[in-house]
Amino acid sequence: MTGCINPAPVEDRTAMTATQAAGNPFIRLDPLDNVVVARRDVPAGTAVAAEGLVTRQDVPSGHKVAARDLKQGERVLKYQTIIGFATEDIPAGTWMHSHNIGFGEVDKDYRHGQDYRPIAILPPAQRARFQGIVRADGRVATRNHVGVFIVGHSGAAVARRVADAFTDAMLAAYPNIDGIVPFIHEQGSGMERSGEAMALLQRTLGGYLRHPNIGAALVIGTDSDQNGLDAFLAAQGLAPGPRLKTLRVRDHGGTRRAIAAGIEAVQSMLPLANDATREPVSAEHLTIGLQCGGSDGFSGLSANPSLGAAMDILVRHGGTAILSETTEIFGVEHTLTCRAVTPAVGEKLVERINWWLEYQKGRDVQINGRVSPGNNQGGLANVLEKSLGGAKKGGNTALMAVYEYAEPVTTHGLVFMDTPGYDPVSATGQIAGGANLICFTTGRGSCF
Repeated sequence: MTGCINPAPVEDRTAMTATQAAGNPFIRLDPLDNVVVARRDVPAGTAVAAEGLVTRQDVPSGHKVAARDLKQGERVLKYQTIIGFATEDIPAGTWMHSHNIGFGEVDKDYRHGQDYRPIAILPPAQRARFQGIVRADGRVATRNHVGVFIVGHSGAAVARRVADAFTDAMLAAYPNIDGIVPFIHEQGSGMERSGEAMALLQRTLGGYLRHPNIGAALVIGTDSDQNGLDAFLAAQGLAPGPRLKTLRVRDHGGTRRAIAAGIEAVQSMLPLANDATREPVSAEHLTIGLQCGGSDGFSGLSANPSLGAAMDILVRHGGTAILSETTEIFGVEHTLTCRAVTPAVGEKLVERINWWLEYQKGRDVQINGRVSPGNNQGGLANVLEKSLGGAKKGGNTALMAVYEYAEPVTTHGLVFMDTPGYDPVSATGQIAGGANLICFTTGRGSCF
């Protein structure tokens, strides 16, 4: 399927399916689709007058059925987009899933920027507002935390003990502080002191330290850190000050004394961090990271398009939406590149897709077609179908920029950040880039 797909607005499709709900157990997403989706469990032998078919097998809720006869090798279309190819001749009414939908190469017309349409941003006076915390540099926070950071994982125990020392009772005198949070990770020791991995770690930690939701921070280092405290601060252009304290465990003669010193350092910053009040601010200061996990056959029909519609509204109010999980837009990336603000933006997205395709060679990973057992049981046949639903979180506005992992997001509107598909890692990069909210949709549930 070529070109840029711009499906009907969510409210139009909702109205259409609502009128069919009484007599049709299936949802048709596009007039040209050759599959329809079961809105509930449909037993074999069910006559569906609206589609002119009789189901040949039991069709689980969220799964698909052939809306007409399909020939072997024919494209399977959902949302008028290819989600695979028929692996055999398939009569109308047949249950369609990974057993008869094959994964394969899809011809894509990237149309870099050819369908770009400028976004009609509302005048400042008409934009929605929320109660935010305005920092001294003009950035806006949605929360106000004091962070306890480690540059290498050897400092984790100290950071946890420092943060845990501040009970609710101790913080009662500081009502504008939302909590003391330890930022723990497993990197920074036992790795090269330079190179891509270290640069990525430093960029991620630096993004969290500079995040507007961090009102003050303590950074802890140990002798075993390859990500040395001084080198890290220099690389990120950070310097100790009233709201940024540092602690070297060796300078205090051991863990117990270092914990006491850390508690004292955080205590000294609490009055400054508490000096934060909320006031009405424009929605243009919202940067929302978009995530989905535990997806099923309904995620791309309901939660994800609904979130996309909300992001279209946010963008019109001047805000920013970050779409991510590069391996989970594979196969539908052309629906984004065609509406890129410039050809260069679209080309950068394809370049990141190609990086993942090269990286995954010889590995058993999702970009090769398979989805998780939960995704599959919920009705998703392969990664093409999963990507089709996942990309809908970004709505239908123009793609304004593409960022690498944890890079600072400075462009307003819909942007893309190159991240893995693993939700905790993906969201971490979005927050490091400046997201001050995360919206997470799920079909089957997610422990994250």
